[in-house]
Amino acid sequence: MHHRILELYSGIGGMHCAWHESGLNGEVITAADINTVANEVYKHNFPNTNLFNKNIQSLSAAYINQLNVNVILMSPPCQPFTRNGKFLDESDTRADSFLYLISILDQLSNIEYILMENVKGFECSIVRNIFTKKLQECNFDFQEFLLSPTSVGVPNSRLRYYCIARRCSKPWNFKTKTEIVECLPREFDEPYCIECILEEEVSDKFLLKDQQLKRAKVLDVCHRDSRRSCCFTKAYSHYLDGTGSVFTEASRELVEKIKNASASELGSSEFIQPLRELKLRFFTPQEILALMSFPKDYSFPETVSTKQCYRLLGNSVNVRVISELLKILFN
Repeated sequence: MHHRILELYSGIGGMHCAWHESGLNGEVITAADINTVANEVYKHNFPNTNLFNKNIQSLSAAYINQLNVNVILMSPPCQPFTRNGKFLDESDTRADSFLYLISILDQLSNIEYILMENVKGFECSIVRNIFTKKLQECNFDFQEFLLSPTSVGVPNSRLRYYCIARRCSKPWNFKTKTEIVECLPREFDEPYCIECILEEEVSDKFLLKDQQLKRAKVLDVCHRDSRRSCCFTKAYSHYLDGTGSVFTEASRELVEKIKNASASELGSSEFIQPLRELKLRFFTPQEILALMSFPKDYSFPETVSTKQCYRLLGNSVNVRVISELLKILFN
């Protein structure tokens, strides 16, 4: 069957890439997002896809039915369900568009398959309860997951909520569970090494500056043989603590020696020089794309700044995790 896909909150096209990687038969008919920079990147990589720079609430049920799509892939705004977003849940206006979609789902008679991604924490929300209740009312079978890319052999932590759903009229080989599943039904290899995603030549502009080196204790440092890295957020390179890992060619022993130094030593001017010698640097946008499993031919247009790239990547999805979930959804 040739599936017709509506990609909502499309961002830079992670769902689109995942569909291609899954090998499933079908095409993205229409994508929609209100972020103009994300749309610029999306159009750069998928010039032939119909892309709307619109609020999701402007898409009526009649219009969606007119598209004759049978699949919805979406990653609604996560801020209503995060600590930084004050966990306002259904009271957050940024949840309005998703609540609107839920409210019209019973009018979307052509939709047979749904995949939705969001931040960990969504599973505890009122919006999640509204969503799953509506799926049941509309005769969907569904399964919820909490998965990180490390579970599919990718050396990056990015724990996220996923829900896959299909109309009960379609037989499903996957046996669903009432509880949230935290692993996929097949085993994957151990995550590969960070070395696999490194660019050969990286500009010195990615090196940490002296002011940043003074806060070396908060850094999560990766090496060539590392099989893990922290979740990259949209604040990567702007803030250091909890926004993503950094890289060095230096030995683990040297890094540990410096990180074990006292706070007063790290803050002193005498200590900056040995820190400089570590050549700690941020991962490049292209390297983070690789960690998020985007295809090798995916790229950012030259008009998009490095800071904008980091922000877009922080809001994006892991392609491989979604590809594996699509295979289950359409099995």
